[in-house]
Amino acid sequence: MKIVDSHCHLDGSAFAKDRSTVIDRFKNVGGQAMVIAGIDEKSSRAAVTLAGKNERVYASVGIHPHDATTCNPDVLSKLQQLAQHQKVVAWGEIGLDFNRMYSPRNVQEQAFVAQLALADSLGLPIIFHERETGGRFLAMLNAHPNPGRSGVVHCFSGNRNELEHYLALGFYIGITGIITLKQRGKNLRELVTAIPSDRLLVETDAPYLTPAPEKNRTRRNEPAFVRSVLMKVAEVRQEDPETFSEIVWQNTCHLFQLPVS
Repeated sequence: MKIVDSHCHLDGSAFAKDRSTVIDRFKNVGGQAMVIAGIDEKSSRAAVTLAGKNERVYASVGIHPHDATTCNPDVLSKLQQLAQHQKVVAWGEIGLDFNRMYSPRNVQEQAFVAQLALADSLGLPIIFHERETGGRFLAMLNAHPNPGRSGVVHCFSGNRNELEHYLALGFYIGITGIITLKQRGKNLRELVTAIPSDRLLVETDAPYLTPAPEKNRTRRNEPAFVRSVLMKVAEVRQEDPETFSEIVWQNTCHLFQLPVS
């Protein structure tokens, strides 16, 4: 099977001691490509550096809503320069998060709008982050439309109405290890069958959101575990895993324009 992790944070300190081994384990399960998502200037630089040193690693650059207070013209200019690197395939992760409110709402919204415009001007697909915004995320997307915009709603955990709106906007839907969890993943398992096969991506969000059964033996998620996410999605949708893995691979290549065969 062709395995791809469309969203992880391999640049983080959780992988400082064994990052190369983690990449090898990913390759050993059939890993073809992984995308390291930037969350601020520092992590975006680290992601690009790792992508430049590893054939199957790609990067995105951007400022996460938690870090929206760091979003200013100077930082955006530096990220724009980083985005010129041949291994940068997306802008993000960006969006709104009204759950923990690490950055004030108005600051998050200003950073979101600024980055939407920048990603659009560069023609890059966008990795979106949305959590508990009560419709504000969709309202802002509708207020700042772009017919040519592409992207993925990372770690989808919304309701059916939100899902339908994301699909209508042409976005892909990213599914994480949450789908493997008995209680927390119940709603996601019900909704994943409503997603067209050509709009699905799988991801780990490593080192977070460890899927089952790996969750029973380790707290740290890693890209190799995306295989468990893929297998569970295929099971819930009653699709052949090998055929489904090819579909997900093609979806990921199409969205991020991965320069791989």
